[in-house]
Amino acid sequence: MSLGSRIRGLREEKGLTQEKLGEKLNVSFQAVSSWERDEYLPDTAKLIALAKEFDVSLSYLTEERIYDFKTTDALYDWTHMKTFIKTTAKSFRMADTLKAVDFAEMAHRGKRRKNTDIPYIYHPLNVACHALALGFHDDALIAACLLHDVVEDTEYTLEDLPVSGEAKDLVARMTKKKDDPDKAEMLKKYFAGLKENPKAALIKCLDRCNNLTTMSWGFSRSKICEYIEETEKDILPLLDVLKKTTEYNDAAWLLGYQMKSTLDIYKRML
Repeated sequence: MSLGSRIRGLREEKGLTQEKLGEKLNVSFQAVSSWERDEYLPDTAKLIALAKEFDVSLSYLTEERIYDFKTTDALYDWTHMKTFIKTTAKSFRMADTLKAVDFAEMAHRGKRRKNTDIPYIYHPLNVACHALALGFHDDALIAACLLHDVVEDTEYTLEDLPVSGEAKDLVARMTKKKDDPDKAEMLKKYFAGLKENPKAALIKCLDRCNNLTTMSWGFSRSKICEYIEETEKDILPLLDVLKKTTEYNDAAWLLGYQMKSTLDIYKRML
């Protein structure tokens, strides 16, 4: 695919006319037209501006070949994950988890993962399955994995959650106060609260592992870059909390490896 064809395709994806794109780049529509017909090449400054406008890398714009790999939005059926969690919870007599599964599904019903058609419940179920796969059968921990986004993202409050006080405390620590006018101070307190509780730190690392592996679904290039920076600044330090807790030592290594290797892959691709 030529550079001109790629510019035209990206412009049309964004619903821009040649005139509108020209306005954004401070060039005439004739210049845009000549690029798309491969009569002239944009100079370096305009290539950078085009990549920024379309939220793609320079290599994406300029490489002659784009590989058409098939991708999968969801690796596992969420109903199968729900069945697995319920079966495990019954085997280990995890009462809070059994109640949390159905409540989480109800609370997130109708919601979708950002910019996808995937039911939102896929995410908390994945986080819970990840914890179970690591060998954790702590009732409060798994219940909080399932409910960690309910208070922050739905109309339900902490008091509505049908679980014990410990599970509620973990959910409270996982919940950001989005309406706080001082975001920087809010985040400082938020991560301090996670560091105070190894279980909360573990849930946050599990949550971030899932979000890192799925952010290519609905994140723009700039959002991915921000997420990488946030992960390195605020999430990876939580691994130190896990390392100080004997039962979480192995999980700290595995989660650290997953997050760091995923970050490295994104960095190289970007």
